[in-house]
Amino acid sequence: KGAQQDMLTSTGDLGRWLVAADLAASPVEPGRVDLELARDLREAIYTLALSVMRRGHADSDALATLNALASDRPATPSLDASGHVRLKGSARALLVTVAQQAVHLFGTEQRARIRQCEGETCAVLFLDTSRTGDRRWCSMAACGNKAKVAKFRRREAAR
Repeated sequence: KGAQQDMLTSTGDLGRWLVAADLAASPVEPGRVDLELARDLREAIYTLALSVMRRGHADSDALATLNALASDRPATPSLDASGHVRLKGSARALLVTVAQQAVHLFGTEQRARIRQCEGETCAVLFLDTSRTGDRRWCSMAACGNKAKVAKFRRREAAR
């Protein structure tokens, strides 16, 4: 779908993503190896999700990549004073935690709720947690709104 833009082009991008994804409470300083690992993990998860959605079974190369990383030492969880879970560890340990969470997702019936956004230029995957299981867009505010506006304009133009 459309031209995709890599949002992990530098170690700084990865550090900011780890904080934005609420994996790290404060900035971490990943290295080049961590950046490559993050890209490999991202691609493995994406490939696995698409293969499960389209073929009903996991891509073996992506599965091997995910399992190899998930077998490493994860970040250490702890509760802060406000009762929120905080993860402590290196960038690699945080990525291992993501890999382990992906293993748990793909290893449950929840994998059947993985969807790809139907937006024309969007490639985002999401977990459909709606009651009916018929969510179509990554975000109603972004892709969903664009699709509805486009449909409205087509109807108006046809009048």
